[in-house]
Amino acid sequence: MNICPCCMEEHESRINRVKETNLFKDVMVEYEAEYHYCEKSDETYADESQLIKNDISMKNAYREMIGLLNSNQISNIRSKYSISQSDLCLLLGWGQKTITRYESHQVQDIAHDTILRKLDNDPEWFIELLNNSKSKLSEDSYIKYLNSASVLFEKDHDIYLRRVILSKYARYINNSDANGNKKLSIDAVIDMISYFGNSTKVTNLFLVKLMKMLWYADALSYKEYGHSISGLIYRSLPMGAVPIAYESIIDLSDISYEEIEFGDGTGYKFKPNKIKKYKYLTNEDKEILERIIQTFGKVSREEIVQTMHKETAYKNTNPNKVILFKYAKDLSI
Repeated sequence: MNICPCCMEEHESRINRVKETNLFKDVMVEYEAEYHYCEKSDETYADESQLIKNDISMKNAYREMIGLLNSNQISNIRSKYSISQSDLCLLLGWGQKTITRYESHQVQDIAHDTILRKLDNDPEWFIELLNNSKSKLSEDSYIKYLNSASVLFEKDHDIYLRRVILSKYARYINNSDANGNKKLSIDAVIDMISYFGNSTKVTNLFLVKLMKMLWYADALSYKEYGHSISGLIYRSLPMGAVPIAYESIIDLSDISYEEIEFGDGTGYKFKPNKIKKYKYLTNEDKEILERIIQTFGKVSREEIVQTMHKETAYKNTNPNKVILFKYAKDLSI
């Protein structure tokens, strides 16, 4: 309980919140202000903390009116990277107190606002800035900031990849003969790859072999049940069937593989991962995958490619064209 400056007596005051307008940088802004109210004198007053809070409220209203980040949004950007105000300034090459001021009383200019927005949307750029300033940070701080940014980057990276994949499949959404009567399910694709990669009955699961096993699984499902498992669309390439956007698919964070150097290039060997429940696969899907594993799990890349080349679907499809599921009726398994 404090001495009231209005009546000069000690008592509890009521908090009043009111809408106020004020002119700031030639812009009339409306904002919520907070005051103490003294019932004895029927007067209001603001203490030091309220004066600061009301000033920030006014400036945030101005920021929002002209399209700038408000102080809370700036604070949230910094918080999601778990970085201190001074260290963020160091990364950006700004004065040590710049972020502190932007999170409180000072309104940022458009150039700095643009940089902060880019930082909010681009964790990869944050990592680049972090690495450029590594020598200026303590090892603990560097690791802490890198871990926070890596989690954000991985999350955003997957969202971006999924958009890329879906965009490449958009034109085929109503083409049942191309998609096997199934709308693309990226989650089902991840489960299929994980199922093959986690199976102890599958050996040497390199990229070419995996692509063929996916096609055989989808084709067999179509043959047996009238629809594919994944909704993947396959093109006819020299080594056989390959899904559209496979490069983006294998870069999804849930897909595990290691790069192995060979004399003539790099191979991608797929490994077991943490997915065990395969919630996007039905029991029928799993039975199909087990039949594919039984047939091709132990064979070499060359053997599965040779088998693929004998399939009616491959022989009747021109190079680089989409392999239609109508040929699944003639599948050799």
